[in-house]
Amino acid sequence: MRTRIKNAKVVLPDGVAEIDVVVEGTKIADIDSASQLAVDETIDARGLHLIPGVIDDQVHFREPGLTHKEDLAHASRACAKGGVTTFLEMPNTVPNAITQQLVEDKLRLAAASSIVNYGFYIGATPDNLDELKRATRTPGIKIFIGSSTGDLLVDDQNALERIFAETTLPLTAHCEDEATVRANRDRIGETSDVADHSRIRDHEAAIIATKRAMDLAVRHKHRFHVLHVSTAGECELLANHHRLLTGEACPHHLFFSIDDYERLGTLIQMNPSLKTRDDNAAVWQALLDGRLQVIATDHAPHTLDEKRKPYPQSPSGLPAVENSLALLLNEVHQGRCTIEQVVHWMCDAPARVWDIVNKGRIAVGYDADLVLVDLEKQQTIRNEDQLTKCGWSPWDGVELVGWPVRTWVMGHEVFCDGQIVASQRGHEALYDHARGGYWATEA
Repeated sequence: MRTRIKNAKVVLPDGVAEIDVVVEGTKIADIDSASQLAVDETIDARGLHLIPGVIDDQVHFREPGLTHKEDLAHASRACAKGGVTTFLEMPNTVPNAITQQLVEDKLRLAAASSIVNYGFYIGATPDNLDELKRATRTPGIKIFIGSSTGDLLVDDQNALERIFAETTLPLTAHCEDEATVRANRDRIGETSDVADHSRIRDHEAAIIATKRAMDLAVRHKHRFHVLHVSTAGECELLANHHRLLTGEACPHHLFFSIDDYERLGTLIQMNPSLKTRDDNAAVWQALLDGRLQVIATDHAPHTLDEKRKPYPQSPSGLPAVENSLALLLNEVHQGRCTIEQVVHWMCDAPARVWDIVNKGRIAVGYDADLVLVDLEKQQTIRNEDQLTKCGWSPWDGVELVGWPVRTWVMGHEVFCDGQIVASQRGHEALYDHARGGYWATEA
């Protein structure tokens, strides 16, 4: 099957051009406005932009073990609707994915139910170093330097030194200093005010842990990716990347602040916690000037009943994968950034950080993971329209301008004009870690 997408404004690595893109099978076969290749189907995309599929490198899809909140079938359909064609999922499922066998178990689950491409991190513990050293078929190793969820805390310095010194896969971490969090909790005492969550998991907790991880990475010359940067202080630290360090922002740390607790309460309770509007602005600026390279969601759904429990019984985390691209396209509409920047942050950069083969760009020979977006489409986020299993969004009622309207995964259309249109399965993401990461492949 050969398909020509014509008349779209195509976001290429070197800019935007109105040019034909020809897809054959699972690959991009040609990019040429004068192409004479015979095709089986022509799609007229006049007035739309064609971008690479979004790669979300930080999601929690809850399978196995917590599927009352989310599962791979629902989450992958939410991805397709949102223009996300590849996800990388964190290890804090039940059981935690801390062995090669458990990672492969999750790969088998995704092969049976995910309609988009997938990958799974292996989780670090204080005593699974041998598993981490021989792990394969994974984007990298996830460390919880701070007990965000479950039993994956690695706070012992000797254990961290060995992980950074003796493993070879890229490393990433949840960075909140456990001692600081505990001290703040003891100081504040019993509380039912969710705003105290940002006082317990404060700026210092994030900055101390991020600085600690960066020191380990630099001393051991080990690639390290800072997840969900939430503070201006972390952005300042990442200005000196040593060609080893990368970092990312999440929509909730761009669009919500402590000022929103009064309106949304525990619905926006997150780890790392929300910070101030000044921190929002600093994280935005760090994206714009290149100190942060990636936007990912940290999609971490819970049921509404769970989220509406009084603090601190309420769990941290919120769903975002379905609306993250639209949230950023709305910023394009408002003039805060360009569509080329959005593609860099959400498509190209995560592919480079994690050495994902043939993804993140519209280029001949790359996988045909593609999204048509309408920068003029106005639509309101509604809880009742969400495909994620938890069935709600903290952005319920927010109108955005700019939405994905068609999504292809490995050449197969999976979403069109508001509907999931195919049930074929996505593919396991492949990695070539010899590439050396983001800075080794800087465009």
